[in-house]
Amino acid sequence: MTSTESTSPTTSNPSKPSDDEAFLLVSDGQSWGKMYKLNPAQVATIGRGSSNRILILDDMCSRNHAEIFHIDTGWFIRDLKSRNGTLVNGSPIDRDFSLNGGEEIRIGSYQLTFELSVANFQQRPPSSGADRTTEIKTGDDSAKQAHEIVSRRSKTRYHDPDAFASNESRQKFGEEFSRLYKLALKMSTVSTTQELSRMVLNHLMTFLGVDIGAVLLFPEKRPGAREPILEGPLRSQRLAVVAYESKEEMPYQRVSASLSEIVFDTGEAILARDIATDSRLATRDSLGQIQAKSVICTPIRRGEQVFGLIHLYTTNVDNQLTTEDLEYTLALTDQFAQILLTMRDREVLEKGLQAVVNENRHLKAQLELESEIIGCSPEIERLKRDIQQIAETDAIVLVRGESGAGKELVARAIHYNSHRKANAFVCLNCAALSESLLESELFGHEKGSFTGATGRKIGKFEAADQGTLFLDEVGEMSLSIQAKFLRVLEGHAFERVGGNAPIKADVRLVAATNRDLESAVREGHFRKDLYFRLHVVELVVPSLYERRDDILILADHFVERIAEKNGRIPKYFEPDAVQMLLEYTWPGNIRELKHTVERAFLLSRSDKLRGEDLKFSQLEEDFSSSAPRPTAVSGDSAGLSLEAIEQQHILTVLDNQGWNKSRAAQILGIERSTLDRKLKKYGLNKS
Repeated sequence: MTSTESTSPTTSNPSKPSDDEAFLLVSDGQSWGKMYKLNPAQVATIGRGSSNRILILDDMCSRNHAEIFHIDTGWFIRDLKSRNGTLVNGSPIDRDFSLNGGEEIRIGSYQLTFELSVANFQQRPPSSGADRTTEIKTGDDSAKQAHEIVSRRSKTRYHDPDAFASNESRQKFGEEFSRLYKLALKMSTVSTTQELSRMVLNHLMTFLGVDIGAVLLFPEKRPGAREPILEGPLRSQRLAVVAYESKEEMPYQRVSASLSEIVFDTGEAILARDIATDSRLATRDSLGQIQAKSVICTPIRRGEQVFGLIHLYTTNVDNQLTTEDLEYTLALTDQFAQILLTMRDREVLEKGLQAVVNENRHLKAQLELESEIIGCSPEIERLKRDIQQIAETDAIVLVRGESGAGKELVARAIHYNSHRKANAFVCLNCAALSESLLESELFGHEKGSFTGATGRKIGKFEAADQGTLFLDEVGEMSLSIQAKFLRVLEGHAFERVGGNAPIKADVRLVAATNRDLESAVREGHFRKDLYFRLHVVELVVPSLYERRDDILILADHFVERIAEKNGRIPKYFEPDAVQMLLEYTWPGNIRELKHTVERAFLLSRSDKLRGEDLKFSQLEEDFSSSAPRPTAVSGDSAGLSLEAIEQQHILTVLDNQGWNKSRAAQILGIERSTLDRKLKKYGLNKS
């Protein structure tokens, strides 16, 4: 059965001699050219590609231009979707055209004359200006060409059950379709390309009774790699054998390059026979060495892209592969291709997901490292112990301290020492957003809920589910946001902005502020009930001035990190730089120290950091013009403890400022909240 059995010819009652033989005379307009004897048992392909039976060297001719074939009703010609078309008797054809004796076929500048008898050519006058020399390719040449394509398919009738006309063929189709369906279910359970290929090949070997089979695929393209542009045999050479099977345990040999190239170029499945008898092909292909009598080659494809082949061979002349075998193999190959592509896509997604997981683990490990609190002063050691004890609970924590003292670092340390450390740590600065944006950031919003809301957004509470939410500058919330925030802290569900679906999230809250919340409550700027809800556990982060023993430890730590980040050798501080680091009051706390060290490291041209490399801010000078932080013990204070000196200095500044705490805190270079805590600590009040 050929590829035209289901096609209706355009011309009925074609001339058909009893022996079904025919001849084709090919002329380039300069000579009579060559005559080919057409074998009714095989397809005669016409084109510019070297694998065609009838070769036409004309740029107007496509690589695979047309084919002439024979069925029960006679001879036909088919255009293979060529670029410039095929003309018969001066008219282009767009479907299978029935050929009678004397038909004139035009392909580019070539004229092909079809006749049912050689004698008819002798009665025809030569073309104008043409030589009458004719090379008739008959006899032995016809035998040599007996290997060529018997049938080719671009799609299978298994996709169109109506193509099976008789009840017997329909019954057979039903059985085979059921077999394909059951195999597809089995194919969907395998997890590797090799396992899937072996399953498909084993089924085809058993069902069709072939002797040798192979599944070949191009290597998967690496991400970012450029795909080489390959033509001709180079494509076949890049195919990798994924599965191979042989009944006689014959060693694998490279597949037929000529047949493979036709499949690559056309995307069609091919059935060919008697390849071993073709001396022309046997010199180029391995099929001649294995004495193959028939072969099926089907494309493993995605649309028009062929990314692999299935080759099936028989070596027994009594077990020739048929057109029905080609149909079945193509149907299974298309099924195999879809499952294989799905498997590959899943593998790509899994690899991508694993890469994200690994990167996430790396970042978490890095964050845990960065969450390590550096220092060994008594104040910092006490803070570490408090963090360790609090982290094991789910209690709300209020972290207080000056700007730049490391409140977020404390929050991270709480998270990464808790049972929630495997989940998200989400940060939000409440002072950086307007009221409407802050509500959206906290609770999320629905598409269209306000101008600019082009899609649904998940809020920080949802994002931190099962993890920790860190709210910095919590004292800057508006009263309306404070009310909604309080309800969530009390366990109530919340809704996204513009939404009405209730949402609940299991979140551990850590809040931070450098604002005097007590004064804000008294002044009506902060809700009292929210204050007490946040004030479950309070951690006070000491300023860098209060932990001066840690200054050099922190400075060396920052040097090591900056050197590692920039791929440079660490630098060490000269004595004059050490002295300046210790004497400076650090109004910007650890944040200022880090930036000062980084600036000095990057701009220094020496392998050491000198005092001249350190550039401090002007804030200390502004404060020192009024009442600088004490840097030395005066003669009158000799013999007093540091705490006593601090109490004395605080009282002096407060008295000078009429107990205006805000102005006194500014002169002292500390936050108002820090001043209140010191007054409470020392039991100081206005007399």
